Amino acid sequence: MSDTPDSAVRTYTEQHRTAFLDDLAEWLRIPSVSAQPEHDGDVRRSAEWLSAKLKETGFPVTEIWETAGAPAVFAEWPSDDPDAPTVLVYGHHDVQPAAREDGWDTDPFEPVIRDGRMYGRGAADDKGQVFFHTLGVRAHLATTGRTTPAVHLKLLVEGEEESGSPHFRTLVEQQAARLGADAVIVSDTGMWDETTPTVCTGMRGLAECEIELYGPEQDIHSGSFGGAVPNPATAVARLVAALHDADGRVAIPGFYDGVTDLTDTERALFAALPFDEDTWLRTAKSQATTGEAGYSTLERIWARPTAEVNGIGGGYQGAGSKTIIPSSALVKISFRLVAGQDPDHVQQAVRAWAEAQFPAGIRHWITFAPATRPCLTPLDHPALQAVVRAMGRAFGQKILFTREGGSGPAADLQDVLGAPVLFLGISVPSDGWHAPNEKVELDLLLKGVETTAHLWGELAAALR
Repeated sequence: MSDTPDSAVRTYTEQHRTAFLDDLAEWLRIPSVSAQPEHDGDVRRSAEWLSAKLKETGFPVTEIWETAGAPAVFAEWPSDDPDAPTVLVYGHHDVQPAAREDGWDTDPFEPVIRDGRMYGRGAADDKGQVFFHTLGVRAHLATTGRTTPAVHLKLLVEGEEESGSPHFRTLVEQQAARLGADAVIVSDTGMWDETTPTVCTGMRGLAECEIELYGPEQDIHSGSFGGAVPNPATAVARLVAALHDADGRVAIPGFYDGVTDLTDTERALFAALPFDEDTWLRTAKSQATTGEAGYSTLERIWARPTAEVNGIGGGYQGAGSKTIIPSSALVKISFRLVAGQDPDHVQQAVRAWAEAQFPAGIRHWITFAPATRPCLTPLDHPALQAVVRAMGRAFGQKILFTREGGSGPAADLQDVLGAPVLFLGISVPSDGWHAPNEKVELDLLLKGVETTAHLWGELAAALR
């Protein structure tokens, strides 16, 4: 651990605040929207800009890595301590689509600072949170007197996260030797709120399927044939009705195999968060909570596996009536997975369960999308405790714990590299990821800088 006074890091950060924000604004002006082909050149320009800026920061190795899609940026700064652990930082430089007519108060790609906030697409998700590492490592060096980081530091900043990271795992597999690390820091997440600094300890995995059912070769008369031939719309309704039991548990045999249960300590930490269910319901635009019996709302969305119907259809849906037995129906279902679950096993269980539900005369196709594995770092892991200490030094208060209910490419890094994944983010719910008027709180952004300035020394000590 560094013995540098925390005030020295804070002073250095404030002294370089203006130049840091000017550079970030310059990067935000590049509309690196990976989902829109007309911005392919901008995504590449964003990668080139970041590579040059990392070189200017001091990274002796900066490279643009090509993929079958958008380019990623790799940088490396070895420590002069040969025994230092290696840490890989992950983020992404592509952003969501944005246009003034979507409801932005200002041009989304012309960042503005107002009331202590910087507004602009990518300010929080994820350019701002990638960029605080540049000033953070400089503060780390300046306040410790080092000429290299206390860890072997690597960065991987992909260009397709907002498009589902379709080529990311292949890239990680191809470059596994270059990316090898003792720990991975993911800076594409957030905190509980503006006054409650938190560290995320895990994300759920994801398995998705589409089930197509076919009965008669064409729509047929329900009076002439109803009650005498199988109806695919009825079959899909029965399938969905059988998905959960009366206690809200997923009723697929084998679905919960391997699930890592919450400990009493974890449940107590979740309960310590300032969670207000009425406020949460307003955010969810819902009238009531539901879910697996015996678990709180936060436990359900962070630490329990789920099955949700994302879409269902079949038969006539126009105005009036059309008395038919439809020839086809379909349902789209997604399964959020938690630590201990194997996506391949879940897919096999889902397939076996679904096939057992179909009556004779119903043909079916079940198609699974590529799955994402869950990731979870134990609370007592030394690397996680190092993140907590670094963040506590920056914020000057106790750090609480959360998880993320969603899924992301972090699990690919854990799976391929075999390294623990730690989450370090300073974004808050009001930042409006993917929404009009996305922003980042500048004071929190600078706390991210301070955290990383402390982090490398903390990790160097914790991982030896």
